Amino acid sequence: MGEGLIDIGEVAERSGLAASALRFYERKGLIRAEGRNGLRRAYRPETLERLALITCARDAGFTLAEIAAFLGARPSDAELRERLAARERGVTGRIAQLTRLRDSLRHAAACDHDPLVDCPEFRQALGRVPRG
Repeated sequence: MGEGLIDIGEVAERSGLAASALRFYERKGLIRAEGRNGLRRAYRPETLERLALITCARDAGFTLAEIAAFLGARPSDAELRERLAARERGVTGRIAQLTRLRDSLRHAAACDHDPLVDCPEFRQALGRVPRG
């Protein structure tokens, strides 16, 4: 195995992904094996950072096609940059929504108003949480 390369089993363990997911991502062109340890794939250590980015993007709702486009983005790709900016605005909105929800739940967990749903502060907090 090449110097500094990490075996697929270790990459799977350290990334929290199944080896089958790594092979799938490789087929999709998201990551690349740099060598072999017998029949087992081996990856550069930087692959772990790339996998963290892929996982984060997937958790945020990006498709694999969108992730692949982002990973191959160049500064001159204005259309992709606009799509990324639109995604950023959506993520920012979702963060704000989740922050309001967190704050409402935090209040509810500590509130001693009886009944809780009649607490003016709780009701006000709920009003800040978008429905749907």
